[in-house]
Amino acid sequence: MNTRTLFLVLFFIVSAFAKAQTLQGTVVAESQEPLPYVNVIINAVDGTLVKAAITNEQGVFRIADLAPDTYTLVLSFVGYTTVEQTITITSTPRILPAIQLPLATESLEEVTVVAQKPIIQVEPDKTVFNVAGTVSSAGNNGIELLRKAPGVRLDNNNNVIVEGKTGVLIYIDGRQSFLQGDDLTAYLQALQADTIESIEIITQPSARYDAAGNAGIINIRLKREKGLGTRGSISSTVTVGDYLRTNNSVSLTSRLKKWNLYGTYSNYLGRSTSFIDLFRIQGDKIFDSQTDSELDGFSNNIRFGADHYLTKRSTIGGVITANFNDTESFSNSQTPIIDRNTGVIDSILRAPNSSENTTVNVGVNLNYRYQDTTGTTFSADVDYGRYTRDRLNNQPNFYVTPSGEILNENITLQDTPITIDIYAAKADYEQKLGKGVFETGVKASKVRTDNIFDFFNIINGTNILNVERSNEFIYDEKIYAAYAKYNAGTGKWKFQGGLRVEHTDSQGDLIAATETNNESVNRTYTDLFPSAGLTYAANRNNSFALNYSRRIQRPNYQDLNPFEYQIDELSFRRGNPFLQPQYTNNVKLSHTYKYTLTTSFSYSYVSDFFAQVTEAIGDSRNFLSTRNVADQEVYNISVSYPFKVNSWWSVYANVYGSYNVFTATNDAFISTSQETFGFYAQNTIRLPKDFKLEVSGWYSSPSIWGGTYETESIGSLNLAVQKTWKQWTGKITINDVLYTIPWNGTTQFGDLFIDGRGGSDSRNVNFYLQYAFGNNDVKKARKRNGSLEDEKGRIGG
Repeated sequence: MNTRTLFLVLFFIVSAFAKAQTLQGTVVAESQEPLPYVNVIINAVDGTLVKAAITNEQGVFRIADLAPDTYTLVLSFVGYTTVEQTITITSTPRILPAIQLPLATESLEEVTVVAQKPIIQVEPDKTVFNVAGTVSSAGNNGIELLRKAPGVRLDNNNNVIVEGKTGVLIYIDGRQSFLQGDDLTAYLQALQADTIESIEIITQPSARYDAAGNAGIINIRLKREKGLGTRGSISSTVTVGDYLRTNNSVSLTSRLKKWNLYGTYSNYLGRSTSFIDLFRIQGDKIFDSQTDSELDGFSNNIRFGADHYLTKRSTIGGVITANFNDTESFSNSQTPIIDRNTGVIDSILRAPNSSENTTVNVGVNLNYRYQDTTGTTFSADVDYGRYTRDRLNNQPNFYVTPSGEILNENITLQDTPITIDIYAAKADYEQKLGKGVFETGVKASKVRTDNIFDFFNIINGTNILNVERSNEFIYDEKIYAAYAKYNAGTGKWKFQGGLRVEHTDSQGDLIAATETNNESVNRTYTDLFPSAGLTYAANRNNSFALNYSRRIQRPNYQDLNPFEYQIDELSFRRGNPFLQPQYTNNVKLSHTYKYTLTTSFSYSYVSDFFAQVTEAIGDSRNFLSTRNVADQEVYNISVSYPFKVNSWWSVYANVYGSYNVFTATNDAFISTSQETFGFYAQNTIRLPKDFKLEVSGWYSSPSIWGGTYETESIGSLNLAVQKTWKQWTGKITINDVLYTIPWNGTTQFGDLFIDGRGGSDSRNVNFYLQYAFGNNDVKKARKRNGSLEDEKGRIGG
């Protein structure tokens, strides 16, 4: 479909839905503070249910597709008196004045009222995992929580997989984290579950979002306190695995008339273990390596924000985030090198490696928001982020005989500092247009990354710079974007359509010791990213939704660096300056029965799919590189169902199946396909005396990771118990009870075959304790979707 046809289709569809009737309102408490998560019911005059919704974080609800008639509006929320109003819908949209819910008349001193959101919420465009409501989240960090999120899997490199596709972008409070690999893992490891409100899995982002992310977006929402006054909490977790680890956090929020101040500090301290075994066949030799690693880490996370209410309609705010991370890793690798023809061990490579990492990740966001009584809104964000990493890697290599006699030694040192600066600004505007809502916005961003790789040979204790293996890579990228989106509805139908345009200018410069080895990679391209959605409410029990979107996954900055550098004695890494972005077309059809049982079917086509592959160098060495290797097709089906067995036992269950087809476009890549199925289940059981038990788990059958690794099945069973008393909460959790998270898999690229297995100390016990103080009426701080939403996620770890 060409661009002109697309615009015509969008125009006629929008015109067809220009007669929608919409009801909008705001629900507030007696203090005039917005009330989120209020149940909103629209009944016909005979009491028949017509529509249902809940208020959002600002206490606002919006219900479309209401035919002109008289209805009963019912508002209910735990701890508040139910309010009913008779309303009349005409041929124009209606905005109600603020509706106040009074507190329930029973004595609140004698009754403790606890309003809880469902642990899992399934919405048309996303699934929300409400971490704050789970017991088993205690003591977990961000990485462990992603493993527990419904429909989410992590591969052996901690790449996130959703609906059978990689290329998921990680956001923190609406702003994408620019960390990846080991750095992202370290950051999420320090991010304690106690500071996380929810995890949103957005599989069909609209045109308002950046187009990056083949499989969509995972947005980690951090906690915000509510109401007037001052409130905070202090918590600590001790994890018992192979070694002891601790997570600690303190948070404080204060609402002072026209100011809302909030801050959080959390840290991680401890040692973790991992292993990886690789059986490699290359030419006439077999390399049977076994590596055990330990990581000592100390991470600090700081977040401080302020909102100033200039008027009742406008707010200005700012957020400062900082992460400081120091780690030391130690690994002991032993690789017997075997003659493939005779089976005799020629030699053994012993490599006791150590490295030191220091990272600093700082971000600043300034924002403004205006909203008038007609629903028109304007928001603007300006962001700056800086990421620095200093890494020093010491790599001794000793070749010995089977009896232990040293044959040869090679000791190297790599010093690899990185500095990345990111600038971004965006503005969004929304207003009612005709019978629907029109949105538009613009964004501009600039990224500059400076990577230095200094390689030293250590000879007789002296560090000697190897200029042939040292280089500097500077990458500059600018992205300009604009979008338009329209939502409308009529009768039982709703439609949303949008178009986003993104223009990219990039330049990568390799600065080598020898000028003849210098290279420069320049690119300029413009892309259109349409998105559309159609919803049909057949009756009170059945609704259908059809969504389409086109998305892009740009290469990580480091993957474009053409320089070849050494990882260890036998492995090298080389970027690919010819690496192309991969594009994805997604189509998803879903059906919801009685607002609970959701079934979805999706199809995705990924062109120029890129993956990290391992290629042979001669008879003994190999190098890692990222290449466009195939076109990918993904067929996916998912069924989710939250239900109550009885008044004290609730269950959320999700079952999925996917079929991945990789059609090779690279001669060395083998076309392959794989059927995968899995499930996720969460059981919450309320026990007497304020105890709560939680049993959860997930399973994934054999699958393909990154188009190259064919893996065996993995899964996890988790147990947790919670006890609350007054302002204290205690939890005990056991993760990966059966120790089934470690992975096994095989890969082949060209003449190189690898059979690998790996894992960490995922089976552990957590002891958690929290103390909450202050009142319960602190107003919720605004959630900021800053302008650094795409640029931060493409840094190689």
